[in-house]
Amino acid sequence: MDKSTFKIQHMDCAAEESLVRMKLDSVGSVKALEFDLQNRQLTVIHDGELDTISSSIGELGLGSSLLSTETYGQELFEEDAQGQRKLLWTVLMINFGFFVVEMTAGIISSSMGLIADSLDMLADALVYGLSLFAVGSTVSRKKSVARLSGYFQLTLAIVGFVEVVRRVIGDEPTPDFRTMIVVSVLALVANAVCLYLLQKSKSKEAHMQATMIFTSNDIIINGGVIFAGLLVLFTGSAIPDLVIGAIVFVIVIRGAIRILRLAK
Repeated sequence: MDKSTFKIQHMDCAAEESLVRMKLDSVGSVKALEFDLQNRQLTVIHDGELDTISSSIGELGLGSSLLSTETYGQELFEEDAQGQRKLLWTVLMINFGFFVVEMTAGIISSSMGLIADSLDMLADALVYGLSLFAVGSTVSRKKSVARLSGYFQLTLAIVGFVEVVRRVIGDEPTPDFRTMIVVSVLALVANAVCLYLLQKSKSKEAHMQATMIFTSNDIIINGGVIFAGLLVLFTGSAIPDLVIGAIVFVIVIRGAIRILRLAK
C-alpha cells in the first residue's frame, strides 16, 4: 500500500474537497483520503494505480501536482477513524442546532442577517452530513445527495435574497438589534468551540483541517452579523441588517453552486 501527497492549488474549501472525493470514488485502489485545505494538499492512501489517481485529479482542473509517494501500512490510516467520525458528527449537530436557533430568532426579530447566517450554518451541516452519509455508498447515491443538497441551499438562498430586495423596497420594521447581537454571540461561541475541537484533532488526522476552514469563515460571518446589529442600534435603520443578509446569501449561493458541481 502507498501514501501519495498531491498539491492542489485551487482547493480551499469543503466544496472542492467533496468534488475531489466524488472524482476519486470510482478508483478502486483508493483506500483513504486526507485533506489539508490550509496548505492545499491531498494525501491519498492507495493500492497501486498512481497514474489513474493523478489523471483523475488532474481532470478537475484545480491545478494539481504530485509531491511525493511512499510505502504506507494499512493499520495506520484505520487507527483514528472512529474518533474522526465522532468529531464530524459533533460539528454537524452543532451547526444544525444553531441553524434552527438562528432561523427561529431571525424570523421572530425580523433580522435577515440572522436568517442568512442560519442558512450558512445549514450549508455547513449539509456538507459535513454529505461526507458522513456518502461513506460506503454508491457513486450514484452520492451524486443524488449532492444534487438535492445543492438545490435545497440554492432555493433557500435565492428566496432569502429576494426577500432582502423586497424589504429594501418596502417599508419594513427595524429588526431587534438585541436578538441579533445575543444570538450571533452564541453562534460565534459555538463555532469557536467547533474550531477548537478541530484544531485539537488536526495533529491526529489531517482530514479535519477541511472542516476547520469552513468553521473559521463562519466565525467571520458571525462577527459581521454582530457588527450589523450594533449599526442598527446606533443608526436606527434596517439597512445594515439587510446588507449583511445579502452578503451571506451570496456566500451560500456560491457554496450551493459548488456543491451542484458534484452531481455532474
